[in-house]
Amino acid sequence: MADRIDRCDTAATRAKGLLGRDSLGPGEGVWIVPCAMVHMFFMRFPIDVVFLDRGLRVRRVKGALKPWRLSPWVFSAHSVLELGAGTAGGKLAPGDELELRDG
Repeated sequence: MADRIDRCDTAATRAKGLLGRDSLGPGEGVWIVPCAMVHMFFMRFPIDVVFLDRGLRVRRVKGALKPWRLSPWVFSAHSVLELGAGTAGGKLAPGDELELRDG
């Protein structure tokens, strides 16, 4: 799905997320830990949002979430992977397992 993922796991990095960016390039993403919902206030572009449980199992995929919207709250999610619109939609489904590797 992506080969360059920034991890946002502090209060400051989670609050910033993708704010201030104009886009996500091919293969780029942001992993927000912990997180069970996202907002798109002040965002400039749509994204695919993949909700993951602690075992990195997909719980829900929200494709092409537009700016100025809220995602659903996914109670079973522990983290969220944000990818460029069209990256995950139709390719990932609940129950799929992801692997995140360094380097």
